[in-house]
Amino acid sequence: MWSTVSRPFPTPRRRRGRQAPWFLLFWKLRVTTKSPASNGTPPALGTTQVYLDYNATTPVDPAVLDAMLPYFSDDFANASSIHSPGQRARSAVEIAREQVAALIGADPKEIVFTSGGTESDNHAVFGIVASPLDSFTSFTSSTSCASHPHIITTAIEHEAVLNACQALEKRGAAVTYLPVDKNGLVDPAAVRAAICPETALITIMHANNELGTVQPLREIGRIAAQADTYFHTDAVQSAGKIPVDVNALGVDLLALSGHKIYAPKGIGALYIRSGTRLQQLLYGGHHQRGARPGTENVAGIVGLGAACAIARKSLVENAARIAALRDRLEREILARVPDSHANASAAPRTPNTSNIIFPGIEGEALLISLDLQGLACSTGAACSSGAVEPSHVLTAIGLSPADARASLRFSLGRQTTEGEIDLALQIIPAAVARLRELSPAYARTSVGAGQRL
Repeated sequence: MWSTVSRPFPTPRRRRGRQAPWFLLFWKLRVTTKSPASNGTPPALGTTQVYLDYNATTPVDPAVLDAMLPYFSDDFANASSIHSPGQRARSAVEIAREQVAALIGADPKEIVFTSGGTESDNHAVFGIVASPLDSFTSFTSSTSCASHPHIITTAIEHEAVLNACQALEKRGAAVTYLPVDKNGLVDPAAVRAAICPETALITIMHANNELGTVQPLREIGRIAAQADTYFHTDAVQSAGKIPVDVNALGVDLLALSGHKIYAPKGIGALYIRSGTRLQQLLYGGHHQRGARPGTENVAGIVGLGAACAIARKSLVENAARIAALRDRLEREILARVPDSHANASAAPRTPNTSNIIFPGIEGEALLISLDLQGLACSTGAACSSGAVEPSHVLTAIGLSPADARASLRFSLGRQTTEGEIDLALQIIPAAVARLRELSPAYARTSVGAGQRL
């Protein structure tokens, strides 16, 4: 048996009380912050010396840009045109389709190009569940398995999946949001127990964007296959960082995004296993065999293909080097910053991601302080001006709202160097100490040096 549970995360995120006067904090930090790399002189605003936010986006690889440039000018033709320039564009698109497919072990005919990860996730979720909902004509508040198309997902999915599931709930679908453990892992047995005859889709991300936690998709894929249920995964944070094979994982649908793997923003792909019945999300022409209408973004598609080819060639080497840098950064921060903790470090993680709690401070304040010293990273929660609700991912693994708000994510990439890690290890402990001196909320405990959770 299963039951539809209330959402374990706030949506939309609501501001708590009055907006914090961030401009005052910004000014105070600006005039008091000293950079260890510049003889006490703060770097110019907007100057970044250390970029540790690769999970948010990556720079376009120079080789990717070189591959794209001709398709902005000389080879600008529409890939659907039958004349020679159009067929040259078509050839470039199909080569890119093969490159994307090779990265994830798919057949090129199973790859559909999209505008990015969000569209890919939405197409997968709505495309599977919309058809059963269309035949569900009498809306009822009942949670009976026999009367609702059913989705199984987790409490820590990206908003592209969570918000799609919530929209389908409003249209009559039933959704089970599975909990995760303190490392952000879902129990495959819980997936099995949640399945019912009306389960139309299981959607569980491959790697979490905030923690880096890698889910046991192989086992879940076998469960989905035994239940004859479609299985979708958001692989936006795993593709190009760790090996991804759609057949080994047993997924029917997989989403990926170009700007997470050194291709440009605005391009992504959806893997659709042959034989999967997926309702269209968009309507228009007959592009991409009718799966996704609209004139192809040839330059973007070429860039995504080139990025996938580069990632496939250098994946093992890059993963080992980046993991060593990540481990050093995490280990040294925990050693140098009292009472700090690394979230989900006991779980399998992508090699580039570390999420650390700095008790006694507000993550947004630390983020600003680090940014003023030339270090870019991100908070665990989505940022906007003023206070926000804590991250649904961090509260789902059992963190208190205060600890969730005191967490920062550091994500490394191909361009990360030993020198940048050296500089980060100068900046971060000093910034935390300075903010703790200003914080009445911080009280030293007997924990002592940092710990991994």
